[in-house]
Amino acid sequence: MADTLSKLAKPEGATRDKVRLGRGVGSGLGKTAGRGQKGQYARTRGFKPHFEGGQTPIQRRLPKRGFISPFPTITAEVNVGDLEVFSAGANVDEQALVARGLVKGRFDRIKILGDGELTKAVTVSAHSFSKTAAQKIQKAGGKVVLVGGDGGAPQQ
Repeated sequence: MADTLSKLAKPEGATRDKVRLGRGVGSGLGKTAGRGQKGQYARTRGFKPHFEGGQTPIQRRLPKRGFISPFPTITAEVNVGDLEVFSAGANVDEQALVARGLVKGRFDRIKILGDGELTKAVTVSAHSFSKTAAQKIQKAGGKVVLVGGDGGAPQQ
């Protein structure tokens, strides 16, 4: 037994050489490399994805329901209470939200929701606002600016 960590060694017989399959009949695992003759188990491709041994796969047993959009619009949601981290008079837009880490990952639009309280007057630019969010921002003395479809006209 080594008395220092730098001189540790595995005990005798702890590791074995890797078995090299298909390297001649003398190796004991040559020719078919232990896979037998023909059949699914002998193929390199193996099993099909989601194969259940001949049983009807679950994706065929379950009924199809509803519609799933292949290109969904991903909306990032930010609550009014989260905007408290910005200083009074700040211009809160997409870049500012990403820089502060309030919005992460991939998204197509930003929606401001009304959870929480806002005590500072900030100008918030987003694609959409809930009614309560717009009210709370305006009540705090801030401004609500819609970005996108209507050319960025301010909401009254």
